[in-house]
Amino acid sequence: MGAGNASENGSASLTPTADAHILLTPFVDENMKGGKREFVRMPETEFEEILARAAEQGARRALADVGLDGHDAATDIRDLRTLLAAIREARRTALQTFVRLLVTATLLALMAGMAVRMKFFG
Repeated sequence: MGAGNASENGSASLTPTADAHILLTPFVDENMKGGKREFVRMPETEFEEILARAAEQGARRALADVGLDGHDAATDIRDLRTLLAAIREARRTALQTFVRLLVTATLLALMAGMAVRMKFFG
């Protein structure tokens, strides 16, 4: 049997056929004439094209809202990623420096305590 039809065991296949259609219902307004719901029928490929176009327009609008539109947008995003990487590196380096300082201070305190206990200074 073809895709989209019932299989031998009686369950429906989830694979769409070439002539698959999507049924869409518009927002039903209380003031519609007679309150009748009307369905829109369109090919699945056309529906997916509309969704892709809407997603792309939404992404462009979102980028424009945060100032990342235009010819320099890719460069700006690359620069932002580089800046974030530099901040992460600086944070990691600062933590390493703090740990080294703490270890060095602890070792100096131990050595000073040993020197006093062994009476090297008096």
